[in-house]
Amino acid sequence: MSIKNKLRMGIGFLFLMALLCSGLAAYYLNRLSFDSKAILKDNYRSLVYSKNIGQALDNQPVPNTAQLQVIEKNLAAEQGNITEVGEQAYADSLRMNFERLKAALGNPVEVNKVKLKLKPLLYDITQVNMTAIERKNRTAENTANNAAIIVALMGSFCFLVAFSFMVNFPGYIANPVKELTAGIKEIADKNYQKRLEFESDDEFRDLAEAFNQMARKLNDYENSNLASIMFEKKRIEAIINSMQDAVVGLDDKMTIVFANQVACTLIGQTEDKLIGHHGPDVALENDLLRNMLVTDQHKMKIYADNKESFFNKETVDVVNDGTTIGKVIILKNITEFQQLDEAKTNFIATISHELKTPISSIKMSLKLLEDARIGDVNSEQRQLLQNIDDDTRRLLQITGELLDLAQVETGKINLNFGNTHPQNIVNYAVQAVKFIADQKQITIKINCPDSLPDVQADLDKTTWVLINLLSNAVKYSASKSTIELTVKRHKDMLEFSVKDYGQGIDARYLSRIFERYFKVPGAGLDKTGTGLGLAIAKDFIEAQGGKIGVESQEGEGSRFFYTLKVV
Repeated sequence: MSIKNKLRMGIGFLFLMALLCSGLAAYYLNRLSFDSKAILKDNYRSLVYSKNIGQALDNQPVPNTAQLQVIEKNLAAEQGNITEVGEQAYADSLRMNFERLKAALGNPVEVNKVKLKLKPLLYDITQVNMTAIERKNRTAENTANNAAIIVALMGSFCFLVAFSFMVNFPGYIANPVKELTAGIKEIADKNYQKRLEFESDDEFRDLAEAFNQMARKLNDYENSNLASIMFEKKRIEAIINSMQDAVVGLDDKMTIVFANQVACTLIGQTEDKLIGHHGPDVALENDLLRNMLVTDQHKMKIYADNKESFFNKETVDVVNDGTTIGKVIILKNITEFQQLDEAKTNFIATISHELKTPISSIKMSLKLLEDARIGDVNSEQRQLLQNIDDDTRRLLQITGELLDLAQVETGKINLNFGNTHPQNIVNYAVQAVKFIADQKQITIKINCPDSLPDVQADLDKTTWVLINLLSNAVKYSASKSTIELTVKRHKDMLEFSVKDYGQGIDARYLSRIFERYFKVPGAGLDKTGTGLGLAIAKDFIEAQGGKIGVESQEGEGSRFFYTLKVV
């Protein structure tokens, strides 16, 4: 029999028992209701009729017309409500004497005699009905007691059956499932010899047969593929050992599972002292391995082969079915690229420094040429001098940015921290760009409350960043527009923001806006620059422990902001 049918039979039996118990309870409740109604319906009415007739007879010595009508009405009702043995005879006698009473209304003496005969009859009717009420009440009590006993017995029986079902049936389902779970765990531990045996002729037996078949297939697969797996393992190890980069592999428990020869040389340990050992334990006595496993430092400087070498660390998680089962750490030798980068930085710094002196001499010569004491120049010559002055100013800006970039790339940013009020930074920056803003009739709206606290920053470099942001805002804003410069506090940081209402920046380029040499495509042919200003600004702000960012939407302008720590 299948488990489904067994469940149906068990639950059906419990349902049947509950239905039987409910039916018995309903039956006895109806009987109690019937007996109660029998007590109240007929006998109680006969008592009421007798009472009404007795009250009408006692009101006056000789009944009047209204009292006779009351007696007639209740007597007729009593004759129509005969329910007990002997009650009919009493009712007939009552009728006969009532007729005699009506005939003797003119004789008070005769009326009294008849009334004396009527009252015993009323008492007899009352006594008959009272006796009946007591008898029916005892019947109702017996019915209630019998019902309570029978319902209690049936309820107890149902409870015992249900309790037995609750205790025994879950084990019938749970025990095979428990055995199956244990078998699956054995299979997970690669014990493919595990087998299940269920005696019942149901789905569990089919499940056990399927499980045993699966175990046999896995066992066959394990034995047939072991040689090929070993071959692939050796091939992969050969590939890893032939790599020029250091490669170290760890499992999910941080145990080193492989390390190629380059990695062993750099770490300074033999292969047998690394493979199979817990990585963090080995790292306790090896600084390089500790940096590889613990720190998030991507660029590493290592002294190897009697020289300094530079490596870039990459960590690749090994994922199987969405679960990380290990990771591979690769150290790529970037010494040659580092040397080329340093040479490039030194070259830029040298050229920029060498260009700055002659450019400054050109600007001095231009000042002398513009002096009327040297000689007069015509309008065409003055325009040429103005063009030369603009170009030399642009060259000085470019060389200054290149020198700042060289300083950033070499990590030699000299920061002179001090405490200053944000208004000092704002006023200096606004004054620096006031001339170019006035040329385009642009209004700079400042919101920098006096109540703001001081910031801890390098005044020169922080002001340079704000000047750069304001210059860009003026450059990309339309004439007669407004630029908003706002300073506000966010917990322990002050935020400086510059908001313009220019053309905005496409969302595709926002993530690259602070990259070196990057310029937004389509920003306009008349917008000159090296693409270094924002990159240098980012380095200056982050070197002071702050953050810089941008929010922009095409057609609505841009908002550049940076944060500094309050004192």
